[in-house]
Amino acid sequence: MESKIQIMGILNLTPDSFSDGGCWNNDSAFSARIDQLLAEGADIIDVGGESTRPFAEVVTAEMELARVLPAIRKIRERSTVAISIDTTKAVVAREALSAGATMVNDISALRHDPEMVEVVRSYQGPVVIMHMQGNPGDMQVSPQYEDVVSEINVFFAERIGWLEQQGIERSRLIIDPGIGFGKTLEHNLAILRNIQAFKQHGCPVLIGHSRKSFLGQLLDVPVAERDYPTALVSAYCALRGADILRVHEVRGTLQAVLVMAALG
Repeated sequence: MESKIQIMGILNLTPDSFSDGGCWNNDSAFSARIDQLLAEGADIIDVGGESTRPFAEVVTAEMELARVLPAIRKIRERSTVAISIDTTKAVVAREALSAGATMVNDISALRHDPEMVEVVRSYQGPVVIMHMQGNPGDMQVSPQYEDVVSEINVFFAERIGWLEQQGIERSRLIIDPGIGFGKTLEHNLAILRNIQAFKQHGCPVLIGHSRKSFLGQLLDVPVAERDYPTALVSAYCALRGADILRVHEVRGTLQAVLVMAALG
């Protein structure tokens, strides 16, 4: 039994990410993590060198590059797996692509750095654009929407249209409604219930729900105990039509999705 959903495994190379900050930020640790993600069957490895948790501090491009480039090179030495660079900085994306990354995951939807458009235009790989109300420094202060799903769809329609005008084909775009990025518990649940609503843009839909705070709010459990509920949400997302799941724990996610696929 195979699943059509792609599993994006997370490789955080930051000291302060909300879930596994500091776990993989030395050579032996990130090498072991890479081996784990590959062994468990990740379709994509998403490499990030700057935390995007609520109230996270900005890091320099130099620091970000020092964190991500060794890992990207290590992955590429070991595998032909797709590598995503999780960054909002054009210089980081450019260097990561040169080092072996194959796609860009920009939480700002190419709004943070004006030069990112040219970087994306200069190669032919996929681009993830995410919805976020505010920025990591303030996004969870007081997120408000009249209709969160409709407003996110308006955002994507505008961004996709603008990117097409810049010469970036819709067929390259992946959309991420941004679970936890400027959303309350109820906003996050509404997004998950309405994944099909985001399919109207003709782009694959990525859901990044892994270990996030809405699970803690629902279950009153710490980050370390959120893999089982993450897998359950993954199975639900599979049922609802998600195309890519961005997760910390690949094996459990894949198992949940395969069971859901078998049940039809």
